[in-house]
Amino acid sequence: MQRRAFLQLATGLVASSVLAGYASPLWAGTKEQIGEAKRFRASRRYMQTSFGRIAYVERGSGEAALFLHGFPLNSFQWRGALERLSPYRRCIAPDFLGLGYTEVAPGQSVAPDAQVAMLIALLDALGVGRVDVVGSDSGGAVAQLFITKHPERVRSLLLTNCDTEHESPPAAMKPVIALSHEGKFVDTWLAPWLANKTLARSPQGIGGMCFADPTDPTDEAIDCYFTPLVSSPHRKALVHAYAIALENNPLAGIGAALRQSRVPTRIVWGIDDTIFSFAGAEYLDRTMGRSLGIRRVPNAKLFYPEERPDLIAEEARKLWKTV
Repeated sequence: MQRRAFLQLATGLVASSVLAGYASPLWAGTKEQIGEAKRFRASRRYMQTSFGRIAYVERGSGEAALFLHGFPLNSFQWRGALERLSPYRRCIAPDFLGLGYTEVAPGQSVAPDAQVAMLIALLDALGVGRVDVVGSDSGGAVAQLFITKHPERVRSLLLTNCDTEHESPPAAMKPVIALSHEGKFVDTWLAPWLANKTLARSPQGIGGMCFADPTDPTDEAIDCYFTPLVSSPHRKALVHAYAIALENNPLAGIGAALRQSRVPTRIVWGIDDTIFSFAGAEYLDRTMGRSLGIRRVPNAKLFYPEERPDLIAEEARKLWKTV
């Protein structure tokens, strides 16, 4: 989605009063999907840290893998991958500060550097030393900061479409950041999508922007992602703070540290993404000190890991065999 289209969407939603009458057919979901969401909620845990009460899901045992989600999603993004990979790793998927169900401590920053520090605190509290990191979207930016600040804690890195040094934030985020400065992003985009699932899955919604399947995201996923974010003025402010923290490139100057990294890194990129260009994958491949190459994923947009968990599991298992 180009910046012009994003701006048109924002303007249209603010100006239009027809959203309430926008027909949205009831989507009951399959029994499997509804059961999946219920099981995920039931498995959510919380860890009290100085950063706040961190929500996370953990499955499996043995060596640990850490899954870092995108914006404005939460750990539910990785449900399919966790199911497939928990026989091979202790899979840990937290909700970032400011997103999902994590309860942020008063005055706590939600910027990428703070996210890294929070992850270290969470892993320490869980008794986890080294991890295999899997990152998507802004979670991929946090993953890059994580491996440069704490290389001794990382065995391997799997990156899907995400921020890179020369595309952080991407142009598509600029209207999101502008609306966040005005305190309007949540009410302009997320609240209407939550209220109207058909709109959310339309070309003007998160579905058309970030998912290849027109039936995605499901009603259950939309509820899981956006309900906590619209729940109070405080939560809305945290979402806005998260977006604003991406404005001044958090990856600026990281290239030298990435070149020095000895962490085996695999890049798996959806080539139909309109948010992040394929040039980002090429940058990572030539910059990472130990890149294991790029896999191009056709018919895949930004949040394809949610739609293609088998592919993520396949690539993760191949990568983990190298360490």
